[in-house]
Amino acid sequence: MVGIKPKDAVPSGPVKFFGAGTAACIADLITFPLDTAKVRLQIQGESIKGEGAVKYRGVYGTITTMVRTEGARSLYNGLVAGLQRQMSFASVRIGLYDSMKQFYTRGTESAGIVVRLMAGCTTGAMAVAFAQPTDVVKVRFQAQVRLPGGGRRYNSTLDAYRTIARDEGVRGLWKGCMPNITRNAIVNCAELVTYDLIKEFILKYDLMTDNLPCHFTAAFGAGFCTTVVASPVDVVKTRFMNSTDGKYRSAINCAIIMVRNEGPSAFYKGFMPSFLRLGSWNIVMFVTYEQIKRHMTRTQQYWETS
Repeated sequence: MVGIKPKDAVPSGPVKFFGAGTAACIADLITFPLDTAKVRLQIQGESIKGEGAVKYRGVYGTITTMVRTEGARSLYNGLVAGLQRQMSFASVRIGLYDSMKQFYTRGTESAGIVVRLMAGCTTGAMAVAFAQPTDVVKVRFQAQVRLPGGGRRYNSTLDAYRTIARDEGVRGLWKGCMPNITRNAIVNCAELVTYDLIKEFILKYDLMTDNLPCHFTAAFGAGFCTTVVASPVDVVKTRFMNSTDGKYRSAINCAIIMVRNEGPSAFYKGFMPSFLRLGSWNIVMFVTYEQIKRHMTRTQQYWETS
């Protein structure tokens, strides 16, 4: 990331890797109910329309309906898989972003927009290939509702991994991998590159110092841009990963059925919770990430010089 002054120590690779995963987990803990509401809104309408087809209305309505009908704990369905996902996923896509920029520029500090986009796409795709099973389980947990008899589709995170592998094969754990790679390449580019550029602009023209207000502003802008760009792919990804085996032939088939049955506006279902979630997630994650990097680097310096 930009903004490191010559007198400041550059955070090491392990610091960035660990810091990104930790910051992402903290952000997930705070914003998880919004993510669950987003998933419920995105999958709403994929069944045959009829009585009770529209169960959730808006962010607040979705959250209150879930609390009333399923209990407050339902807002955190899939949290364990979500934290597993962030620790493995964010560590790669965010923690290795600067290293990938240096790889493409062969160690130089000058990274243009193309290099940043390439770095964002690369780390985003690498992270999905590595952590896709955790994302599948997280989405399945967030989407599941309590059955009439009180049962659930999956009883625990481990049970979800086992059940999916048994019923759908190991490939089921990588279901939706291609749309997720597409989605996260877009998200990574929009999120990291936008944050990088906004922060660089702020520091270049001395609008703010390299501190919390600067990180907050850059993260908010990154969250909005990411939501606008990635929402269509995100909806298709969620529907496809949550679908039963054989419901959709492919992610493209899923998108076609969505347009045919619900119209183009279906691609922006759950936009408000997506923005609230991505905006708040980006703010918490980037602010925390910058602070973790700073404190861990200072601690590392202290131990090396003492």
